[in-house]
Formats: sequence, C-alpha cells, structure tokens
Amino acid sequence: MNYVYILKSCKDNCLYVGQTYNLQKRLNRHNNGHVKSTRQRRPFEIIYSEKFESRGEAIKREKYLKKLKGGNELKRILESKSKQS
Repeated sequence: MNYVYILKSCKDNCLYVGQTYNLQKRLNRHNNGHVKSTRQRRPFEIIYSEKFESRGEAIKREKYLKKLKGGNELKRILESKSKQS
C-alpha cells in the first residue's frame, strides 16, 4: 500500500505533503532529522493520509496537492478534518 500524507510541524505549524509506502517509518525519518527539507521544523505529526494501490497514483496525488490548483483541495481536506475533531 502507498500513502500520501500531510505533516504538521509542532514547532511552527507549517505543513509538508509527501508520499511513502510506510507511514510510521517515514514519520520517524522526518522526526529524527533524516529529511533535509523538514529538519528545522521538527517535530511533526501526521494530520492526514490517503491510501493508494500504486506508487504512481500516490505520486500523482502528491504532486496535485503541492500545485497551486491543489491548494483548494488541501484547504478542503484540512477543514473537513478540523470539523471531525
């Protein structure tokens, strides 16, 4: 199984969108400083994830969410998550 995930920095509330096949391992890599782009924003928590059958589908979704047109979709996801909490 492949995943697209959204991390939230507990330090400055910035978001990070990524994809992986192992969510817990990837979160640990982010929080242990092994990911250069997020090292200064540690620690992180996973605030959202989606499952995909293939890595290609996950990469496509990750790229979409990172693009400007994905911004509205990202906002919708986060708003629906906050309503569930």
